[in-house]
Amino acid sequence: MIRYNLRCERGHSFESWFQSSSAYDSQLKRKLVTCAVCGSAKVEKAIMAPRIVGARKRGSQAPADPSMSATMAEERELRAELKQLHDHLVKNADDVGARFPNEARKMHYGDIEPRPIYGEASPEDAKSLIEEGVAVGSLPVLRDDRN
Repeated sequence: MIRYNLRCERGHSFESWFQSSSAYDSQLKRKLVTCAVCGSAKVEKAIMAPRIVGARKRGSQAPADPSMSATMAEERELRAELKQLHDHLVKNADDVGARFPNEARKMHYGDIEPRPIYGEASPEDAKSLIEEGVAVGSLPVLRDDRN
């Protein structure tokens, strides 16, 4: 896994994890990397200092930087909470897949009865839904969720 500090065209800074640098490049090309603040797909890597671990420390379980253990614990906690939310959605909502933008619009405009749904939408579709006032949200896909 590799962590990149990223910045969108509006100057928002955020970080994200990728399986590899080629995974980042592939996701960026497909416009799957979006700003965590505004949703913009115009994202680039920000300057970051590399974290280098010496040979002595590779065998050690404790991170060289004490704040890293807190960061790793926070990440595990966040991943667990996201997993709980994901499981709740799967259990209590209908998966409408690629029909999500149309189903959400139909509910918003009263054409069909509202119900909890989840599915897929392109960044452009999501932006269009938001501009129309349709209440939508997105969740990051965790590696474990892809099974």
